[in-house]
Amino acid sequence: MPLQSLEGTLADDLRLPPPYSSVRLRELGDAFVQAQALAPKHGAGTLVYVGRFDLAEFALVMEPEQPLRQARRVFYAGMAALIDALAATAVPETAINVDWPDAIYVNYGLVGGARLAWPKKAREEEVPPWLVFGAMIRTASTPGREPGVNPGVTALEEEGFAGALSTQLIESFARNFMVALDTWHESGFAAVARSFFERMTRDSGLRCDIDDNGDLLLRRLMSNTTERRELVPRLKQPSWYDAKSKAPIA
Repeated sequence: MPLQSLEGTLADDLRLPPPYSSVRLRELGDAFVQAQALAPKHGAGTLVYVGRFDLAEFALVMEPEQPLRQARRVFYAGMAALIDALAATAVPETAINVDWPDAIYVNYGLVGGARLAWPKKAREEEVPPWLVFGAMIRTASTPGREPGVNPGVTALEEEGFAGALSTQLIESFARNFMVALDTWHESGFAAVARSFFERMTRDSGLRCDIDDNGDLLLRRLMSNTTERRELVPRLKQPSWYDAKSKAPIA
């Protein structure tokens, strides 16, 4: 499938370490959709992004080595990397939190989140040919929206992020994602889960674990009961995403 038909061009304006290669889309492009279309041909490390000033929108193609039911846990590595990228440019005392599993808040205002895609015909116990991790972070206020009017929604520029450039956030994510994968390889998935849990909003007195299939397990202290929250239904309906505007909820 030619790149031109996908409204994308090979790009070099991102400074990415190997093995990444980037494809830039015009402003009305959809990085998440286009990355899935490119995945079978271009393979792992392909990072598709949209050239916008108000939104950091990108999607990364991966080629897992585990069966689909286990491979989906890479979503947590992507979320941890995205959070670390935000924290790197945040002013001191900035609160960065995750509403499990996919929504990201800065100072308790929604800025965006992440998604995960896999081939529709992939079977749970088979290794899928690809996965796509996609993310959107609102860097600037939507035109016509007064900052502070809706305290549940915000943008990075409103919270004092230096520059709040989309390209810098994407570059930082790419570096942090490699670190997260190295941590997984060297120390096991539990180390990645701990990094995610450090930012996850939760009630006190709860112990959190991630099951082999990515489900969240919640155990209250001094209790033998376990609550399971299934990951796949949440990935299919992202809590932070407005399908009509194709952007984070505003």
